Amino acid sequence: APPPRLPENLQEPGASFVTLTRNGELRGCIGSLTAWRPLAEDVIHNACAAAFEDPRFAPVSVAEWPQIRIEVSLLSAPQAIACRDRADLLAQLRPGEDGLILAEGSRRATFLPQVWEQLPDPEDFLGQLCRKAGLPPSHWSPELRFWRYQVKKWKEQP
Repeated sequence: APPPRLPENLQEPGASFVTLTRNGELRGCIGSLTAWRPLAEDVIHNACAAAFEDPRFAPVSVAEWPQIRIEVSLLSAPQAIACRDRADLLAQLRPGEDGLILAEGSRRATFLPQVWEQLPDPEDFLGQLCRKAGLPPSHWSPELRFWRYQVKKWKEQP
């Protein structure tokens, strides 16, 4: 039998991140920043990648699967942030609401809005995002570019 037809909203292009946790600790997180394939396909791909391809972790094993919880975040389209300097950027950030993308040359990193739960101070949030991109935490240059986005999220309950 053919697979069931997906609802229209899952066939539309969508950008998602899939976060896996085990006992409340990060176990994998992979996603897409731009919508370029059907949302259902994007979620499936990112879930598999979070489980088996996140370079920070060993692949999820069959034995630990029962303790894994899944969270899916649907990203809005990123919006560029115009800022003069680091202080201007920090003043524009909306803790708990904005995800942030940082780019400079070939370096690129993002934090989902959920990361504000661990890093509620904007200076720390930005510093750790710089570090994630392979830059010093206090880095600033005119070549830095930033985008904000929001998410709708669904989290598996234990």
